[in-house]
This record gives sequence, structure tokens and C-alpha cells, in this order.
Amino acid sequence: MAVSEAQLDTWSNQGSEQQSAATYQSIREVLDDPAAPYHSKSYEIFLQGSYGNKTNIWADSDVDIVICIDSVYYSDTSGLSAAEKQNFDRGFSRATYQLADFKREVFDWLRLKFGAGVRIGKKAIKIPGGNGRRDADVLVCAEHHNYISYPAQGVPQSRVGVVFWTTEGVEIVNYPKQHLENCTTKHQQTNQLFKRNVRVFKNMRNKMVDDGLIDKGLAPSYFLEGLLSNVPNQLFQMPYRTAVSNAIQFIINADRTEFTCANGYHWLLRDGHPVCWPPADYEVYMYQLRAFWA
Repeated sequence: MAVSEAQLDTWSNQGSEQQSAATYQSIREVLDDPAAPYHSKSYEIFLQGSYGNKTNIWADSDVDIVICIDSVYYSDTSGLSAAEKQNFDRGFSRATYQLADFKREVFDWLRLKFGAGVRIGKKAIKIPGGNGRRDADVLVCAEHHNYISYPAQGVPQSRVGVVFWTTEGVEIVNYPKQHLENCTTKHQQTNQLFKRNVRVFKNMRNKMVDDGLIDKGLAPSYFLEGLLSNVPNQLFQMPYRTAVSNAIQFIINADRTEFTCANGYHWLLRDGHPVCWPPADYEVYMYQLRAFWA
């Protein structure tokens, strides 16, 4: 379908921030309450997702909040040599307080404060909206270190992210801070056009869902941000029709197997990985996007 420049300009605008900011602030205050049973532990609270990245559109609802314990952390030493693994093992000690303990205490505290509607979802704790708050997801996670080197002397090198387990027992390691930082850098390097175009693509996705072209959930916002993060900076140009056409054409012609997520660490398109976009879903989305944009 033909999309006017005026419509694209409207779609590029950021959605309301006032209610999401109020939601984050009210939940953060509860999470960081000195009376919370886990308050003596070391942890960090921050926004992630569309609101954290400022790519939210008017249709976005849930506010994604992270509470990450860093007084304990989990490790991946698979990239170390045998000697480096021995160096790591010599200094390793298992903490008595684990992520499962932290999540249980956070959940009990949130339920005490926000009521019986609080429940545990597949990945995050779900807090229903009310009293001016939006619905919110609270991801309870721990710091994760993917070790690159572990010398006998000197400072080990590691890639620091977060880790959590789904209710099905699937381990997920991700890098939300790097995702946000990389998107912000790309936004600056594209003359403030990257995040605007992400919003355009998110609104186009929603229109495609409304028109019955794709199923809801086929093209999550996280993966759309990742997809566009692979588009070269110089292709983000005004007017928006040029930027969108440039991006679609680049994506079609590029080697999709080399695309990464916005964090720069995970591949964007792979089967069997919980942090990657299934290629079959991507193919359906791109086929319908080309038809929608034509």
C-alpha cells in the first residue's frame, strides 16, 4: 500500500512518556524500599525495552523494568583454555544466596505491595496496571560474566550481561545495557533518525497485524530494532519514504546470516536460540513487508 509522508512522519513520533515514567517511578520506589527483604543485597534497577530505549509508540503498553542482583553472578567459562579454566576454578566459590532466592523475595514483596494480581510470567513478574500505572513486567535477573580470558595474574576479561531462567528452565543470557547504548549511539550517528525510523517500522508492523498480513508476535519490537541496527548509517535519510525504502532494499540484498542483534553480541537470525529471531518468522515478515510497502 502507498503510505504518505505525512503518515510516516506521524508514525515516527514517540509515544506518551508521562504515564510510563510514573509507572517506572512508582514500581522502582517499591523495589528499592529499605523494608524489602532483599534490600541488604547489591542490585541495580533500570528500564529496558521500548520505553528504556525511547522507541515507544502510542500503541505500546507494558513498561519493562529490570532488577539485577550483582552481589552474586553467574559465569560462562567455555571460551577459556584449560589453564585459564583452572585459574578460574581456584578462585571460584558458590554463593549460598542464589538468583532463585532473590526472585522469590522480589515476587513476594511486589505481591504484598501491589496485590494478588501480581503473577509470575514465563520470563518476568507481571504487575497489572492501576491507579494511573501501566501494566509492567519486572525481569528479575543476575549479573552474568562470559569470560574471554582468565590469567593467573592480572585482571580477567569478560563480557558482562544478565542471566535468568524461564519458568520452563531455559537459560537466557542477554545484554540490555549494550542494546540501549548501541541504539543511542546509532541514533546520534544518523542525525537523530534511527529511533524515529524504528518507530515507523513498529507502526507499520502494527498496521500489518491489523490488516491480517502477519500474526501478532511474529515481529517483536526487540528484533525490529536489531534488524534496523544493521542498516548502514548513511541510508537513514529524509524524507522518511527514502529511509524506509533504503532500509528495506539493504535488508533484502544483504547477507542476513551476518545480521546481529542491537547488542552486537548475538546473531539476529538463528533457529533454536531463545535470544534470536526464528528465520522462518523473519521471512514471513519480510515477504509481507515488501508487499505492504510496494
